Amino acid sequence: MNPLKAFVGTITTTDNNVTQKATQSIYDIEINNLQGQPIDLSNFKGKKILFVNVASKCGFTPQYRELQKLHEIYQNNLAVIGVPCNQFGRQEPGKSEEIQEFCERNYGVSFLVTEKINVKGDQQHPLYKWLTKKAINGKQNSTIKWNFQKYIIDENGEFLDYYYSITKPTNSRITQYLK
Repeated sequence: MNPLKAFVGTITTTDNNVTQKATQSIYDIEINNLQGQPIDLSNFKGKKILFVNVASKCGFTPQYRELQKLHEIYQNNLAVIGVPCNQFGRQEPGKSEEIQEFCERNYGVSFLVTEKINVKGDQQHPLYKWLTKKAINGKQNSTIKWNFQKYIIDENGEFLDYYYSITKPTNSRITQYLK
């Protein structure tokens, strides 16, 4: 028997990095801005999106400055979206108005900031379910470790990668996707 014929159609893979199609489009997820008005994520089709869970009283809070810089430099092909969260050290205790004032006054933030949500746990917002679950995003599982974790999505709404808090927004690992 020809040894090659024995393998035809029986090759399987155990590679956990195999990608699949997302079961939901990121553009269909509903989330509001800080003022409570709906954000239509489909308005960002054709741009990459950088989602960052943010907090005002965190050691990583100065990253707002670099996020604003990314927003200014790449605004034609990147949407920076800050997502306030109070789940890590209770470092985002403010109400919407306080968060907005803090961001504008201290860092000149003009990029989009959403309503405060849960990024993990039983009350995890659908946006972060999509970002952290391969079964939904089609690419990769992840765990939110702390404030200022970053997720980048491509122009077609496909998951690209994520970065822990220690990776600065202007790090080449992120900006490589923006050039």
